[in-house]
Amino acid sequence: MASTTAAGPHGRIPVANEQERFLAELFDTLWDRYRQRVVHVRSYEQLIASAGATFVNDHIAFRTIAGQNPITGIASLSRVFEALGYRAASCYQFEDKHLSAIHFQHPNGQFPKLFLSELKLWELSSPARDILHRSVSRHRPPVREDVLLGLHNLRRGETASRAELLSAVVSQIHDLPWHVPQKNDVLAINQESQYAAWVLVHGYNVNHFTSLINSHGVESLGDIEKTIAALQQAGVPVKSEIEGARGTKLRQSATEAAVIDVPVLDNGRETTMNWTYAYFELAERGFLTDPETGTRGRFEGFLGPQATQLFEMTRTK
Repeated sequence: MASTTAAGPHGRIPVANEQERFLAELFDTLWDRYRQRVVHVRSYEQLIASAGATFVNDHIAFRTIAGQNPITGIASLSRVFEALGYRAASCYQFEDKHLSAIHFQHPNGQFPKLFLSELKLWELSSPARDILHRSVSRHRPPVREDVLLGLHNLRRGETASRAELLSAVVSQIHDLPWHVPQKNDVLAINQESQYAAWVLVHGYNVNHFTSLINSHGVESLGDIEKTIAALQQAGVPVKSEIEGARGTKLRQSATEAAVIDVPVLDNGRETTMNWTYAYFELAERGFLTDPETGTRGRFEGFLGPQATQLFEMTRTK
């Protein structure tokens, strides 16, 4: 019989086994750090609580850099989540940004979707490639096979190393996968690719979590327009332009990205500088009728043109 984990937006998900319980704890651990860094998230939580609404996380986004020596990119994270039951659902290309992406879904549809993207390093200019090679060439070793095995075996109830596995996966996401970058390198690469600069300083940290507007369950926050208006009234800076017209299968917006201090090297000395971190996304999903079966269901994918605009939310002003 399904049970739920401890408190938290993912802890409320009914789980069927220890692997799903682990996933819920992992996502709540990532959520906790994210919400501490992004003040707009805490404002959203207060809005949800005061309205008596429900928050369901639609998806989590991660960014990576695809290199060949060593091999890096989406696989740097996807293997962890595949070992935890996630499977690739759709692929996306963003030619003008030199990006590709895969979205992953879990058999338990109440778990958030994952949107993993990668920057194709070989498509950048020679100076940009040189900058990124200096960092990516020092990428840490890939996730150990025994960690992947342990994550896979959680489904069978093997929990002896559960705490160690959680620590290993959180470190894989929170810890910078290469040496602290040079400040001048970050500023230079930002001129060609703000995405590359973001990954250089943040590594594989969560880029954003997402409110599923459909889950709110109250009239006052019943659609994306009402939610944006309520957030703006609470003083939260939100992108007023909604990606996707009313009645379409996916409509999205987002708060401004938080700015945090990131470690960099400046003339051989470790210091910090301000850089955009993460935003909080809003997603309202429409319904489609399957032309073959006639069944009606909610659209669970992503739309490339809309995602392109949201990538820009982390551009440094």
